[in-house]
Amino acid sequence: MSTFIWVVVVVVAVVALAAVGYVVLQQQRRSRLRARFGPEYERLMAEHDSKRDAEQELLAREQRHSELDIRPLPEESRDSYATRWTEVQERFVDAPGFSVTEADQLVTAVMAERGYPTDDFEQRLSDLSVGHAATLDHYRTAHEISGRAARKEASTEDLRQAMVHYRALFEELLQETTRGR
Repeated sequence: MSTFIWVVVVVVAVVALAAVGYVVLQQQRRSRLRARFGPEYERLMAEHDSKRDAEQELLAREQRHSELDIRPLPEESRDSYATRWTEVQERFVDAPGFSVTEADQLVTAVMAERGYPTDDFEQRLSDLSVGHAATLDHYRTAHEISGRAARKEASTEDLRQAMVHYRALFEELLQETTRGR
């Protein structure tokens, strides 16, 4: 009978250790995702009914991102885009709405040359969230203002803010090498 009790104690201890190990691994994964995705992690937590679903989405984003051929820009492309950005900013004074549209197109062009798919805005957000979580809200806000501008519902100050928001992601995309790979 005492051997049976020892076996039960050992089995219970092993199960308890496995449970503790599982919880520790989950916490480490959660911390890693929170650090990598920043505000996007919190946004998805609020959007989903369960943490598990939100984290599974983030893991799926990482998997998709790892399959993309994201590459740094050649120096001549970076220089060309930087010059074009300066021109867009200079045109803002005379044509703010048009400049915001150009800024959006320029950001999209940089993304495309870097290897990001650019067909669907939501997918762009998802793909960018893996390596550009810190500037993703800037992009979201700029895009939203750009949409209002297209409907003639944005003030000049709104348009100025859109340019600032686009610039945050633009500069990060332009200067980034292969971080996150």
